[in-house]
Amino acid sequence: MGAVEDRLAQLGLSVPEVAKPVASYVPAVRSGSQVFTSGQLPMREGTLMATGKVGGEVSADDAVALAQQCALNAIAAVKAEVGDLDAVKRVVKVVCFVASTPDFTGQPQVANGASELLGTAFGDAGVHARSAVGVPVLPLDAPVEVEILVEI
Repeated sequence: MGAVEDRLAQLGLSVPEVAKPVASYVPAVRSGSQVFTSGQLPMREGTLMATGKVGGEVSADDAVALAQQCALNAIAAVKAEVGDLDAVKRVVKVVCFVASTPDFTGQPQVANGASELLGTAFGDAGVHARSAVGVPVLPLDAPVEVEILVEI
């Protein structure tokens, strides 16, 4: 285990198996020194952790934890592509999609679940640019989806 996985272990977390795609795509693609992940849903052990809209059936606090799981799944996709997470020089960009009710405006706070996990796991290399976007619906009625771009 490298430094990144050690930091995750200190949080009581481990890198899961890569979540199986729900359609025709791959979890991550390497192009030169960059790895792009596909959008990762809050899957744990093959099961979607929650469904519904943030601000409706899903609380903002629960959505933060779901975004964290999405980020953990994105980390798994990166690891499957490069083998060693310590090869990541920088988390460049994070995009967090939040399926939310029309009046919910806390998308940035939900996205913090992913951002803070990446910051803890990768240290200074985990500081990134980010977009947090509210959307009407996500695949499988997931409340949150996260994709990341890293430099190797």
